[in-house]
Amino acid sequence: MKDTFYDVKLRKKVEVDVTEKVVYGEPGKERYALKAKTDDGRNLTKFVSKANYDSANV
Repeated sequence: MKDTFYDVKLRKKVEVDVTEKVVYGEPGKERYALKAKTDDGRNLTKFVSKANYDSANV
């Protein structure tokens, strides 16, 4: 699944394949994120809503 992430090094949005879904935080204060890698191997993280997290096919 492809999604748009902001690449801080390039200072622009890039579209890459999502590699995994992650939940951060303690129970009751969860934050949902999608992770990806750039072509040169750098990690990208994007925080999303629970609805987007649940709909992501990873």
